[in-house]
Amino acid sequence: MDDNYQTYLNRVTRQALPETYLSQLQHIQESPKFEHLPDGSFQASSFPGYTVITPPWEEDDENRDFYTKLKEIQEQLLQETDAGLIVPVPPESFHLTLADLIWDSAYLDAKGENPNFEEQLQTCIGDCFRPYADKFQANYPLFWELVGLMVMPRAISVCLTPKDENSYERTVQLRRFIYQNRDLIALGLEQQYHFTAHVTLGYFGEISPQLDCERLSSILSELNQRSLSTPTPTICIKQAQLRKFDDMIHYYRQPDWPFLEF
Repeated sequence: MDDNYQTYLNRVTRQALPETYLSQLQHIQESPKFEHLPDGSFQASSFPGYTVITPPWEEDDENRDFYTKLKEIQEQLLQETDAGLIVPVPPESFHLTLADLIWDSAYLDAKGENPNFEEQLQTCIGDCFRPYADKFQANYPLFWELVGLMVMPRAISVCLTPKDENSYERTVQLRRFIYQNRDLIALGLEQQYHFTAHVTLGYFGEISPQLDCERLSSILSELNQRSLSTPTPTICIKQAQLRKFDDMIHYYRQPDWPFLEF
């Protein structure tokens, strides 16, 4: 399902164009992943599941420069947009998702129907990581670069392109090892999205009926220009980890859960 290298580059670089912003902003929706409280604030809604991600920023000191840049972009974005439009995720939880697994009602149903579901899922991911590690030698990290802001239906993120074709192909190969695993498929897990490397900065909260899409598109484009006017740091991916989440701001794991060294 995932694109070849050149198709991916073409598709993702278009995400950071003004005309793409203007088109996408016509269709944004408030995210159910955050609840709007009576006092005007937001809190993370229950949204449990499992995923394969890079270690969150709070556990990834090596990519400090990269995530610091993203924090700066997030802060400027919040300053320049209407209050409440974007609900920021805590910067310490910034991460790159390598493979979505299962979430929300699908996760709750699977867990309810199969008392051993979580243990079996953890075993399956370990079984996916081992043949990948056998095929690809470790000590060759993956490198991804910042393209710019990306508007998604319920969130705003920064999108990334691989620094080289090898980084892309090895990322896609990992996804194939996961999504083509028969035992994982038997658990009800399947690939649902083309891969678009991104780090989520925030989710859409309160969207005014009078939202000025042209103005917001200009804000995003100008912020891109400022952010990318100087060389930006890359993210160096050295590890993929199985993580569990209860909402969109906390991602955790147990010491014995599978992980993969690149």
